Amino acid sequence: MIGRLQTAVEYTGTEASPWGELKLISGGANMMLAAKIAEILDVPLTDPRLRHFPDGEINVKIEDSMRGHDVFVIQPTSPPVNEHLMELFIILDALRRASAGRVTAVIPYYGYARKERKTQPREPISAKLVANFITLAGADRLLLFDLHAEAIEGFFDVPTDHLSPHRIFSEYLKTLNLKHLTIVAPDAGGGRRAEAVANDLGAPIAFGYKRRDDEQSVEVIAVSGDVKGRDCVVVEDIITTGGTVSKLAIALRQQGANRVLIAATHPVLTGDAMDRLRKADVEQVIVTDTVPIPAEKLGPPLTLLSVAPLLAEAIIRVHENRSVSELFQQ
Repeated sequence: MIGRLQTAVEYTGTEASPWGELKLISGGANMMLAAKIAEILDVPLTDPRLRHFPDGEINVKIEDSMRGHDVFVIQPTSPPVNEHLMELFIILDALRRASAGRVTAVIPYYGYARKERKTQPREPISAKLVANFITLAGADRLLLFDLHAEAIEGFFDVPTDHLSPHRIFSEYLKTLNLKHLTIVAPDAGGGRRAEAVANDLGAPIAFGYKRRDDEQSVEVIAVSGDVKGRDCVVVEDIITTGGTVSKLAIALRQQGANRVLIAATHPVLTGDAMDRLRKADVEQVIVTDTVPIPAEKLGPPLTLLSVAPLLAEAIIRVHENRSVSELFQQ
C-alpha cells in the first residue's frame, strides 16, 4: 500500500484546483513527517519562522506570500500537546490574516481526543473545545487521521476528511508469516478499527474486556474469541503508557495465543511504555510516524511504518477537489 501510494502521487504544479497554488507549512510537532510529504509531492515546505520569546510565547512570521493559495498546515498535536496546539492556532491565524485562499489543517494526531464526551458531572468535552479553537483560528477544512472517537469528526463545522491506517497495517501484516491469524480489539470501542484490518486479511476478531480503576490504571479481565494456538494482532489507535496493551498481550498468552503483535497508529509512548511492552513478550509493536518517536525508544520491538504517502495522496485529492474516500475502496 505504501509503495502504491507513492507512485500514485503525480502533482506537477499545474493548476487543477480552484484554490490556487498548493503550499505546505509545518509546525514544529513533526518536521520529519512534513518533510517526507513535501518530498513525495515535490512541493517545498514554506518556513513559518516559528520563534519563542524569552517568556515562552510563540511568534510566527511566514516567509512567503500566501495570498490566494491553497495552504496545508501539517501539525499533529502530540506532546507537548498544549505547545503544539498553540503553534497550530497561531499559524492558522497568520495564514488567515495573510489572505490565503483556503487553509487545511492536516492533523495526523488529535490531542485531547479521549475527552469526546462527559462521563461524569462537571467535566469538559475537551475534544469539542479544541475543534472550536481550530476553526476559530482559521482552518477552512480538516484532514484527520485515526481519531480516538469517530464522533470528533462531527465536532467541526467545516469539511473534514478522516483517514484510516487499516490498509497500511494490513499490507504490512501480509508480509509476515502469520498462521491462524486473529485480530484483537482491546475493547468494544475499538471494534470498528479492528474490523477494518480483519476484513482486509479475512481474519476473525476477538475482544478484550477491561475495567478502569482510575485514569491511569486498567485491568484486563477477559478475552472473548478464539485465540488459543493462534497468532494474534492487537489493533489499537494510541499507545500512551502501554499499560492496556501490555496487559492484554499477557492475557492473550495466558489463553494460549501463539504469537502476539500490536498494531497501533499513534506511538505516544510516555514514560516506561517501551519497558512494559518488552516485559509483555510482544513480538512486534507496529506503529506509524504520525508523532515523532525519541531515538532512545526506537529499535525492537518497534516497527515503524510511514503515513506520509497516504497523507500526500489525500492532500493532492483535496487540492484537486477529488474524492478522498476512494483511497479506501476495494
